[in-house]
Amino acid sequence: MEQDKIIVGLDIGTTKICAIVGRKNEYGKLEVLGMGKAVSDGVIRGIVTNIDKTIHAIEKAVAEAEEQSGINIRVVNVGIAGQHIKSSVHHGSITRNSNEDEITVEDVNRLTNDMYRIVIPPGSEIIHVMPQDYTVDYEDGIKDPVGMSGVKLEADFHIITAQTNAINNINKCVRRAGLDIENLILEPLASSLAVLSEEEKEAGVCLVDIGGGTTDIAIFYDNIIRHTAVIPFGGNILTSDIKQGCMVMEHQAELLKTRFGRAIAEEASPNEIVSIPGLRNRPPKEISVQNLANIIEARMEEIIETVHTEIITSGFDSKLAGGIVLTGGGSQLSNLQQLVEYMTGMDARIGYPNEHLGKSKMEIVKSPMYATSVGLVLSGYRALDERENRYQEVKASKGGFNSKRKERANAGDNFFKKMLDRTKNLLIDDFDEKEGY
Repeated sequence: MEQDKIIVGLDIGTTKICAIVGRKNEYGKLEVLGMGKAVSDGVIRGIVTNIDKTIHAIEKAVAEAEEQSGINIRVVNVGIAGQHIKSSVHHGSITRNSNEDEITVEDVNRLTNDMYRIVIPPGSEIIHVMPQDYTVDYEDGIKDPVGMSGVKLEADFHIITAQTNAINNINKCVRRAGLDIENLILEPLASSLAVLSEEEKEAGVCLVDIGGGTTDIAIFYDNIIRHTAVIPFGGNILTSDIKQGCMVMEHQAELLKTRFGRAIAEEASPNEIVSIPGLRNRPPKEISVQNLANIIEARMEEIIETVHTEIITSGFDSKLAGGIVLTGGGSQLSNLQQLVEYMTGMDARIGYPNEHLGKSKMEIVKSPMYATSVGLVLSGYRALDERENRYQEVKASKGGFNSKRKERANAGDNFFKKMLDRTKNLLIDDFDEKEGY
């Protein structure tokens, strides 16, 4: 079934809009059938600011992906990010009718669905409700309560909200481009599906997705999402700093950053000079690579400090054995891994979305730049919370836990019925013998 299922991820980013078409191969790996991308002019820091430009970019990216894959795209999984994203923890509980029955998937879903009705600030909308640890009859620290007995079921939930206007603008752009949205997914959660291993999520890890307009953070511990945040700085702020600091054009600043930029100034050669063509009738401008690195290092230190503050605020700073995983286009900056390790005192690595990818003609998708896009495709096959996958399997397997419980109950009833029948037969035989006597 999954091999026939084709999923499309649409990443509406600040620098690019990317559409990836994928399907699972016979080995369970993601096979990329086609990819399209377009320059994103109508999005600033993850928020759509120009509807027409964004629609045009979506249409261009989707048309390119359709041409490569030979598939007519109609439904997409869309990513959302931006400074307006907020996260908080809320407590919920339900009281069940009997403590003799086992807690079912339906009970867990009822508790989760109740959380969508909590009071949130006006102008906001809940996009994700992620369960943390459950409590059954005041017994806490339970990851998966299904199958347990109890009357009161409680849980802490990680609630992620987004601005209603931002959601409406994304919906409007996608619909006007002739597409339907299957799921709206927070981008760092999508990226986590593409670049994090199950061992890292279990041990504790912080994903830092450095995009063009924002830096997205997702913290996992015990295989559960614990904290999310969006910082309104990304790769574009570096370009802006270089443009002002070196007094060059924006496209020249972008080239300087990607080709010669370093996150640690000491690693740059003090004698290396880059010559930039001057404006009309003006001589070329010479720029020191070390000065360029000084500009980049100052801004990257600010971003890393903000990330480290978020990690400390989450309360999991001492529990992240998996350290920090850097992904997104901004993670490709030279020496960034070393700077992050030096400033935070935590292990760091660059996250490539190739763990779940099969063989593909398009090797470009294995770049950290496309981690979110690949993750959006994977989200069509895998739930953001691993427990959801198990619950779906349970429901699909002959009626799930309820049918199994009924089978066990029926087996018990049959056993007692047989015992009673045998006892009854013995009594009747005994009575007949006495009568005969």
